[in-house]
Amino acid sequence: MTPLNLPQYNINVTTANDGTHQIFDRLRGKFVALTPEEWVRQHFVAFLIGHKGFPVGLMANEVSLSLNGTSRRSDTVVYNSSAQPLVIVEYKAPTVKISQKTFDQIIRYNMVFHAPYLIVSNGINHYCCHIDFEKKSYEFLPDIPSYQEL
Repeated sequence: MTPLNLPQYNINVTTANDGTHQIFDRLRGKFVALTPEEWVRQHFVAFLIGHKGFPVGLMANEVSLSLNGTSRRSDTVVYNSSAQPLVIVEYKAPTVKISQKTFDQIIRYNMVFHAPYLIVSNGINHYCCHIDFEKKSYEFLPDIPSYQEL
């Protein structure tokens, strides 16, 4: 897999009976297909937990949402202690350039979640945005804050 701009972690990869590679998803508690996007997701989740202090118990992968009558899934949602969405994260494969289309996607998802922080990453480039709903404004942050800073 492609080297990422993220710290290494203890990766748990296996080969399924059908010969496909799978990676262990700590948040879902099971092995999932090892795709380039999943490679990014698992590294990024490990980074948030191990380096930014995000609590495992307040994180979820592949969170279902309904948007304009269509069922979608948000890649990762981080909740606050009151179980309200705090951060949503959208991942792309390392070969996928982060574009306006990526930001449009996460903003559409946030119309449902109303999370004050949005993160987009392809494992190489990471962007974090803080939304101020009262002022109807947003700002890109120079770094991804720790959970305590949110």
